[in-house]
Order: sequence, then structure tokens, then C-alpha cells
Amino acid sequence: MASLQEIRRRIRSVKNTQQITKAMKMVAAAKLRRSTERVTAARPYAKSLTVLLSSLASRVGEESSPLLARRDEKNVLLLVVTGDKGLCGAFNTNILRAATIFLKQKESEGRNVRIVAIGRKSADFFRRRKWEVVAAYPGIFSRFERKNASEIAAILRDEFVVHETEARTEEPPRADAVYAIYNEFKSVIQQNLRTDRLLPIEAEKPSAEASAVTVDYLYEPSAEELISQILPRYLEFQIFRILLESGAAEHGARMTAMDGATKNAGEMIDSLTLNYNRARQARITKELIEIVSGAAALK
Repeated sequence: MASLQEIRRRIRSVKNTQQITKAMKMVAAAKLRRSTERVTAARPYAKSLTVLLSSLASRVGEESSPLLARRDEKNVLLLVVTGDKGLCGAFNTNILRAATIFLKQKESEGRNVRIVAIGRKSADFFRRRKWEVVAAYPGIFSRFERKNASEIAAILRDEFVVHETEARTEEPPRADAVYAIYNEFKSVIQQNLRTDRLLPIEAEKPSAEASAVTVDYLYEPSAEELISQILPRYLEFQIFRILLESGAAEHGARMTAMDGATKNAGEMIDSLTLNYNRARQARITKELIEIVSGAAALK
């Protein structure tokens, strides 16, 4: 059995850890509130933008924008969104495991796959793996702004779109499809792991009932010009929404993990305190027996 001094040291150490986990839980709760407000505010705009895009897509073809072009997926670019820090349960592990399965599956199909790593955990993980990392954004959530989504969207467009060289010849695109793996925020205790295709953009077609009552409009400029302007904004906002969802999901996962750690620390303190009292009682009893035995021997 451990000595009383060792048990006291362990109790003191667990109490210090409990104070840290409790403080981290409170910080995560404050950040979660702000993140959920941003996610809630972004969702109506995303829905309205999708409705507008669907209406325009029903009137134009894929040739109206290079972001709608469908090709055989020989080259695949994967956007992997993790957190910058740990101590959030299986949040990062689930993303990295799903990304690894996705990459191996595409490779088994003969696809060439590359990575855009978002978050420090993703960047560190794929730096030590065989897959090529096109761009990495470690620490992005500590200073996350709208311009970060614009920069990432520009990289994805540059990889997907066919470019014209100085010799007026078309340079083949480096990516035929772009996917994103991330955690979608549902609640404090629930995050949904999602795999979405970002490019080519697939606008939702209106239903048969909606088409029956849909009227045509006069566009100024043309519908093709409008959709060519809206699609880049749509892609940029989709990435912005994904980063917001992932950030909120990370704070929720960390809050849940730290709450569980705080409760476990409390249970450990109770168990160690009980062991300490038992050891102390046994020590006192032993000393009393020695005193009584010594007094009896003197008689």
C-alpha cells in the first residue's frame, strides 16, 4: 500500500488537474456560445443562396461556368478540417481516420489524391504521411476570419479550373473533384462526421411541384452571367460555413470532454481520500496496539 505522503501527493496532483479541466470547460463553453451564434446566423444565408443557385441552375447548363464542369475523377483533392488543439475527445481522431479511409479507397480505385490540411492536427498528421499536401493552414482557428475562407476557395478553384497558358493552350486541371471531410455541429454532445463534394458544384434541382408553379424571370445581366458571379461566392461561403461548423463542433467536443474529465477527477479524489483515511486509520490502530503491547510487557 502507498504511504500517506504518496497518497496526499496524488490527491493534491488530481485536484490541480481538476482545476485545469474545470477552467478549460468554462473557456470552451464561452467560445461555444459565440461559435453557435455565428453558425446559426450563417445557416439562413446558406439556405437562401442554395435556393437562388438552384433556380438559376435549372435555366442554364454546365457549360455556363467552369465550376459546374463534370469530369472523370482521375485526380481528387481532399479538404481535411480538424482542430488546432487536442483534449477534445475523439474529435480529431475520427476526422483523420475517415480521411485515411477515404484516401485509401480512392487510391484503390486508381485515383491520384492530394490534401489541403486545415487545422494544426491535420497538418501535423499528413506531414508524416505519403500523400502530397497542396496547402496547410495550422493555427487557422485561433485567428479565423472570412479572408481565410476566401484564400482556401481561391486555391480550390485554381486546382479545379482549366487554365490557359501564355501559348494559348489549355493546361489540364490538377483536380477533377474536390471533397471536404469535417465535423458538423449538431449539439454540445453530438457532432456529425460529413464528407461533402465541393467541386464540381451540384446545385439542387427544384422539385416537380416547385417546377409546376415556377415562373420565368427577366435577368439583367443574363442568367449565365449571374451564375458565373454567384458560384465563386457560393464556394467561398460553403468553405466559410464548414469552418464555422467545425469550430463550433470542436468547442462542443472539448466542453464535453473536459466535463467528463472534471467528474472523473472528482471520483478519483473521493477514492484516494477514502484510501488515505483507511491507511491513516490502520496506522493509528497499529501505533495503539504497539503502545498497549509495550505497556503490557512492562507489567
